Amino acid sequence: MKNIKISAVSYTNTKPFLYGLQHTDIINQIDLSLDIPADCAQKLIDDKVDIGLIPVAAALNLPYWEIVADYCIGANGPVNSVFIFSNCAIADVKHIQLDPESRSSNNLAKVLMKNFWKIAPEQITNAHDYSVSTDPYTAFVQIGDRTFGKTEQFPFVYDLAGEWQKFTGLPFVFAAWIANKPIPAEFSTELNASLKYGLDHRAEVLKELPTRNDFDLEDYLMHKLDFVLNEDKKKALYLFLGYIKGLDR
Repeated sequence: MKNIKISAVSYTNTKPFLYGLQHTDIINQIDLSLDIPADCAQKLIDDKVDIGLIPVAAALNLPYWEIVADYCIGANGPVNSVFIFSNCAIADVKHIQLDPESRSSNNLAKVLMKNFWKIAPEQITNAHDYSVSTDPYTAFVQIGDRTFGKTEQFPFVYDLAGEWQKFTGLPFVFAAWIANKPIPAEFSTELNASLKYGLDHRAEVLKELPTRNDFDLEDYLMHKLDFVLNEDKKKALYLFLGYIKGLDR
């Protein structure tokens, strides 16, 4: 059987999964590439890989998709790495600069703006530097490791997983292991075992990460992130996809 091609993100939040893939026998059955979230999704859409740890919003661009693992990148409340940073209160925002590396987080921001905060700022996708603005009514979406240590730098900070929970009462799923074709059940079983192995060895993963004085990596990997794709998370995932479909209505 040919190796199964997998694309995953190389952010800190995926390090336990990568550890599991790289330290179990499954590594001999896969071709693993590390990409930014938007590229993970595009590779799956273009059929360059068979499985991606992809932003869940990208599933809407696949003619066929199935979830192939019992794990995800999720959070039950604030996640501390997916934000809207703003120069003003969210109710007063007139312009929002979207993160070029994100699909799900940009869509989460759009869903919350329309349905929770009831605002409709101009959405900017081609800012010269999307993460900087001196305009007092501009906010921007930023995700992943680039947010570490930045929450004290802005007068208004909105953790999008926390805001989603306020809105829906549910956890949130940022990324899931999704295939664009049927995958053998025995491979999914082995994938689950490898991912669990990585999660069970988060203490070893933390030892490999550079020390930071401005961000609690242990709290992030052990508590802020919630990696199990349970029924509440699946409910949240499909609810989120429904809201995305309603953005243009």
